[in-house]
Amino acid sequence: MHPTLILPGLNGSPEGHWQRHWAREQPTALVVEQEDWSCPVIEDWQTELDRALSKTEGAFLVAHSLGCLLAASYANRSIAEKIRGALLVAPCSLSVTLRLHPCMIEFGEEPLARLPFPSLVVGSLNDPYMSVADLERHVRNWGSELITIGFAGHINVASGFGRWEEGYALFEMLAGSLGGLGSISALAS
Repeated sequence: MHPTLILPGLNGSPEGHWQRHWAREQPTALVVEQEDWSCPVIEDWQTELDRALSKTEGAFLVAHSLGCLLAASYANRSIAEKIRGALLVAPCSLSVTLRLHPCMIEFGEEPLARLPFPSLVVGSLNDPYMSVADLERHVRNWGSELITIGFAGHINVASGFGRWEEGYALFEMLAGSLGGLGSISALAS
């Protein structure tokens, strides 16, 4: 099995966040740590992900919030060929994130190009960081599959997502669908 690179969002994933549980419980998982979690610069975050990917023959990504935009920024990067698939949980709208966290986030334009790797987006119907309409637009542009898990907030600690068993099952659906994501839709129904 390929390693799993965990991509937290703005401010990193604090202790108790489902991504930190994942890193502890999954032997092949590694959090891609960033030097600056609070005022991120896309090129700096990409450098760290490049470094982590270069140490593998291939890896899966498990991203949350701004980490999803980091993953999506790889649509046209050559090292994206090492990404076997991505579980993108609660992606954020860049404009909303800038409004809610008025710091210097330098993430360029919202990445909306088609992703060259399989991807499953997990979203919420009441995520304060992305409306359902924006979520659907991102999923269409990225060429991803979408699963919504109801009114789940931002799918983080604040909305009750510590250790998240369902996340493992969703990842298994993604990893098991490398021949095509059609099986995800069937399993999610």
